[in-house]
Amino acid sequence: MRNPFQRSFTDEELGLINFLSTFQLFEQLTAKEKSAFFSYLYLRKYKEDEVVFFRKDPSHALYLVKKGRVALLIDEEQDFETLNIISTGQSFGNNSLLVKTQRPYSSVVRSTEAELYVIPHVNIQDIFASNPQIKAKMLASLGEVYDAYLQDLFHVYRSAKGFFNLNQVSANI
Repeated sequence: MRNPFQRSFTDEELGLINFLSTFQLFEQLTAKEKSAFFSYLYLRKYKEDEVVFFRKDPSHALYLVKKGRVALLIDEEQDFETLNIISTGQSFGNNSLLVKTQRPYSSVVRSTEAELYVIPHVNIQDIFASNPQIKAKMLASLGEVYDAYLQDLFHVYRSAKGFFNLNQVSANI
């Protein structure tokens, strides 16, 4: 029996809830908690080779890939190296959940077109301020994402036989 006081969602809202559920950052949230983001999800379309953001830009938004592929690039002077290709169902710009951060990499669309949901940092912080439970769950998920990344980094380091000095990486841990 359905609780008459429980909020019901439209088909469109259920679609957004299912979409958000595919991202690790949102998977711990209830449907009601996910709905707090509905009015802040801005669908933006990008063309191939369009820059989403540059390294060292302020982290003003979280990006959720609805369609397409986006390359995350690290630059060294004039050279760019691809760190990762992000595609449908993945997020990037995750450090926008934190306060006063900068982008550690650049991002460029690598498919003919891409559709990205953009959630502005200011709106994320507003949700966090009024919903500490959402903040705690999402920051715990962010911690899991960063922990997995660190585990992968150490695995690659061990298998690469130390081609870089690990104490340079860990100086800020």
